[in-house]
Amino acid sequence: MLKVRRSSLYTLWFGWYSRRQFRRYFNTLRVFMDAQVPRMESGIPVIFYCNHAYWWDGFWSQLCTEEYFRQNLHIIIEYQQLNQHRFFTRIGAFSIDRSNPRSALRTIDYASELLLQPSDRQNALWIFPQGRIVHVDERPLFFYKGTAGIVSRVFQKNSPLYLVSVVSRIEYLEEQKPELFVSFRAPELLYPGESPSSDELTSMMRRETEDHLDGLKESVMSRTLDDAKILVRGRESINKKIERYRNMLGVGR
Repeated sequence: MLKVRRSSLYTLWFGWYSRRQFRRYFNTLRVFMDAQVPRMESGIPVIFYCNHAYWWDGFWSQLCTEEYFRQNLHIIIEYQQLNQHRFFTRIGAFSIDRSNPRSALRTIDYASELLLQPSDRQNALWIFPQGRIVHVDERPLFFYKGTAGIVSRVFQKNSPLYLVSVVSRIEYLEEQKPELFVSFRAPELLYPGESPSSDELTSMMRRETEDHLDGLKESVMSRTLDDAKILVRGRESINKKIERYRNMLGVGR
């Protein structure tokens, strides 16, 4: 298993690099966030569980952490992928190998240890329970049970835990470049002894993600975007440049 080897310098560089990439390839990165999310108690760990539809998912999770939270970011990445890009361990990534049950259990134990380590920042874990990239509109979703295993181990240490549903969607609207939408729902605070079983918790998260994705899709289709904050605005696209030059020259008046 590949463990976290966090570096502040790498983290700063990756935040800069991520913004640069989003400005280059997207018109905007917009974030919908329930008002309760930034108000979570810092002493209680949080798991952000997300759909996994795009290559970009690890990038915007870093930017959202940088912009909205004071947290220790941790993120689980498949072993084969992380082994090829080990620098991600420098910004909080660690691996899981689902083909090796013993290794997968060690990852679950390690994740719970990271969530419970003493810190003046909130400990946060970003996890993609689908385990692989699938189309954003695929239904029903499939979730592995690893997240529920991590929750169970945190509860064994008698600690409460936040669960937050986060989903993303990429769409082309009126611009040449696509728009990336990220949505955070209100945190759910779970306590030891009150949590459902592993199967029930996994099913609950899966249903919540499906409903969340459908709600975000409806907001995008209906252009109900006023509540979304623009986190990154992309470079001017060619169509905007042409429109600006035409207006400057008075073409078409």
